[in-house]
Amino acid sequence: MNENRTALLGPASNVAEIKLSKFGRGNPKLSAHLGKWKPMDHEENEPKLFSLSEAEHARRQVEPLLIDAMEGRRQMGDLEESLSAVANRIQIMGGVTIDYDVVARMRADLNKVVAKVRDDLDQIQATGCIVKDLDSGLVDFPSVIRDEEVYLCWRLGEDRIRFYHRQDEGFSGRKPIDPEDTGPQHPIQ
Repeated sequence: MNENRTALLGPASNVAEIKLSKFGRGNPKLSAHLGKWKPMDHEENEPKLFSLSEAEHARRQVEPLLIDAMEGRRQMGDLEESLSAVANRIQIMGGVTIDYDVVARMRADLNKVVAKVRDDLDQIQATGCIVKDLDSGLVDFPSVIRDEEVYLCWRLGEDRIRFYHRQDEGFSGRKPIDPEDTGPQHPIQ
């Protein structure tokens, strides 16, 4: 395989350290493309603390960005799969000729999608929100409840922020903000 073809099939960017847990249990290749994007480091930067109403306002702002980032992630998967199929075909068939223009377009499309997802994640992070799992659309909002720093927790598809968890707990530790809030049919807020 010549160097031009290798360059077309290689990663979209240099891979930097990234915690896959921030983006779910998806394909490591996809997370590697987001390698230059880093979630806010809470030890270096003091996180914004949200009231429930501020978190709700931020949720409405970040929801379209989150949807775009999730769609971009799916597009990245499709493009990565197509490029992997070309690389496998070349490897199995001993250097089969490929349509250079088609593969170059796929790489350019992948690079554009990666840049868009990074931009969406940067915009979400700039609000002070923390994307915990891009695959499921899980977002946390740092807050304080009863003098304890917690995360107000929201997942795409939920009508509003109704749960929180301690910072040392994850999604499985979610508790209702208001125990009497039985869901979207009977909102307390």
